[in-house]
Amino acid sequence: MLKKLAIAVILLGLMAAGGLGWSYQQVKSSLDMQVENQQEVLLTVRGGTSYRGLLNQLVREDIFAESPWTRWIPRLEPQLANLKSGTYQIKPAMTLQEVLTLVASGREHQFAITLVEGERFIDWLAQLQQAPHVTHATEGMSEVDIARALGAKVEKLEGFLLPETYHYTAGTSDLELLRRAYRDMQRLIHVAWDERDAEIPLKNAYEALIMASIIEKETAVDDERGLVSSVFMNRLNKGMRLQTDPTVIYGMGEKYEGRIRKRDLQTPTPYNTYTIFGLPPTPIAMPSKASVLAAVNPDDSTYYYFVADGKGGHKFSRTLTEHNRAVREYLRILRQQ
Repeated sequence: MLKKLAIAVILLGLMAAGGLGWSYQQVKSSLDMQVENQQEVLLTVRGGTSYRGLLNQLVREDIFAESPWTRWIPRLEPQLANLKSGTYQIKPAMTLQEVLTLVASGREHQFAITLVEGERFIDWLAQLQQAPHVTHATEGMSEVDIARALGAKVEKLEGFLLPETYHYTAGTSDLELLRRAYRDMQRLIHVAWDERDAEIPLKNAYEALIMASIIEKETAVDDERGLVSSVFMNRLNKGMRLQTDPTVIYGMGEKYEGRIRKRDLQTPTPYNTYTIFGLPPTPIAMPSKASVLAAVNPDDSTYYYFVADGKGGHKFSRTLTEHNRAVREYLRILRQQ
């Protein structure tokens, strides 16, 4: 009798061990489940989400199929239940273990926004309004309010923010992105001004920003920035007006309708460099690093004029006679097009 009882106990133990082994394998296998989506998706884990809550969310958002074994994963891999709130990028073919590891790591998805050189502050604000997962802290704020929040004691932010591709996580505010752009431009302009050509006819770093913004609007060709800068420096040194169309356009504001007429060139504004001597009162656009460096270290040239060459670049001239010839050639190319 005792022998039979012992055999029964042993058999029950073996069955229990076998059942535990099978269950263990099922839980381990559930970690190898793959994402059902065929495209990348974003998973936002909110603060306070429990492990069970995350499992339900993964099923609800059709990222993983439901399984009775996934609830036991923390018994085998307790670190996978230490969830970090945030927004994560889930890629096709990721396993449940990879997703849980990602969420436990806190490595949030990095979004990117490219704030383009040559644009105005209002253009950047509009772009930030459309950027995904950005918090709009600037809503209802004036440009002066925003400037103060950035630490800038200016009325206009044109020229004070560095064009660049900025990365951010979900929930980052537009104000924080602008603050980074402001800090980056401050660092750039201070270093550039310290390393400037001592002969340039600019009084301070602010005037260098103004010049850089004009260079930015005049050419997008990297190899030309230094030459364009030299033309304006030569004009300033000789007491000539800058006579640059982008400043006229900026001064016209909403009156600008796509082209400049003769009367526009003759209508005085603080920005019309056909009617004023020297620089306009503020930058007219967001200058790139290349334009800032060109403004403080122009090429050494004897050019005083330049005009578009019809091929994406410009023709530079030393005399008005040469310049007028280049203008006529440019007009001829336009007519042929």
